[in-house]
Amino acid sequence: MEIFKIKGGKSLSGEILVSGSKNACLPILAATVLNSGTTKLTNVPFIKDALTLVEILKFWGAEIVLKENQREIKINNSNFEPKESELANELFRKLRGSILLVGPVLSKFGKIKIPLPGGDLIGARPLDAHFDGFVKLGAILEKEDSLIKLSAPKGLVGSKIVLKEISVTATENLIMAAAFARGETIIKLAATEPHVQDLCFFLGKLGVKIQGIGSHILRIQGLAGKDLNFNLEHQLIPDSDETMNLAALAGATRSEIALRNINPDFIDAGLLKLEEIGVNFELGRDFLAIKKPTRVYQAAKYQCGLYPKLMSDQIPPLAVLATQAQGVSMIQEWMYEGRLGYINELVKMGANGVILDPHRALIIGPTPLQGAELKSLDIRAGMTAIIAGLVAEGETTISDAQVIDRGFEKIDKRLRQVGAEIKRQAA
Repeated sequence: MEIFKIKGGKSLSGEILVSGSKNACLPILAATVLNSGTTKLTNVPFIKDALTLVEILKFWGAEIVLKENQREIKINNSNFEPKESELANELFRKLRGSILLVGPVLSKFGKIKIPLPGGDLIGARPLDAHFDGFVKLGAILEKEDSLIKLSAPKGLVGSKIVLKEISVTATENLIMAAAFARGETIIKLAATEPHVQDLCFFLGKLGVKIQGIGSHILRIQGLAGKDLNFNLEHQLIPDSDETMNLAALAGATRSEIALRNINPDFIDAGLLKLEEIGVNFELGRDFLAIKKPTRVYQAAKYQCGLYPKLMSDQIPPLAVLATQAQGVSMIQEWMYEGRLGYINELVKMGANGVILDPHRALIIGPTPLQGAELKSLDIRAGMTAIIAGLVAEGETTISDAQVIDRGFEKIDKRLRQVGAEIKRQAA
């Protein structure tokens, strides 16, 4: 166990390079299973979740070379063979994103047995949409003790799938399953997020034809019976959630920080919200520069929704900005009923906030924050705690730093480069 110690209350300045997308990295790492050749991924975030998925791939025979300084992973799957073992099961349990291996493995190898995966405890995130979709494609679903077994002895067959909810990971999983199915698969109510599109573009390099990318109806032409053996390269998109999290950090600390390696087209809703609050910024083709405020921040309604609205992962750090804004801000978290716990952590620091119900909270500002002992309840709540610690007067201690590492690469080092007083130490 590790903790972060932060001394806050000062402005920061400098540049931060935004990482490659966590939410694009995980499904595309899983999709490399479909390629028996060599795949080189660039602009890779070297975060714990990605490295855990890499460990599963390696255990199943993938030859993987990591080049952290070059943000690169090279994967050769010529000897890939998914096999049952308790070690593989333990790795699956560590990471909810491991569910993304089911689609490509089932599609290519015809069977897979896994435990239910782990991840952040931010509420019920049922996997019904995944399994219902696999069954629609012809898979046989069985439960054995705590394990889920899926098999398709005669291969998957294209079908029309209407998702019961617009789920990002279910969309991604079913796209990968459909890639090796016979015939055409139609997915309705598909998610449209940039990382879903990035997965589609990656699969296109493998010869998978996908129509409707960026819309809620996808048509996938399966490549059943084909052996894909490509040597290809793919650059992951920038992380739009990290972009907005760091923009909230810069705004809340009243800092001058330039965020590099961004795609402005992915954060339209976030930029509108920053303008509404009164955050002073300059936008370029691949950068977002947050500047010193020129007016008092104003309260706003923070409501996440389907892309291109604000994403659920973008909302928690904005709550710290709300504590520094004039008036009553409403936070509405429509997706996860267990995510608002970070509000209580902010209250420990002097924030005037209250959780109204599992999906709504109010914050009344502005209020000064004071250092306190906080918990990293999940990846984004942990980042929220870091931002609050940088805003607060005095010292803040944040437990379970390793939770934040799952989604943010070396965040303490990157923040020290812009003047933050943050250090990591053993608990």
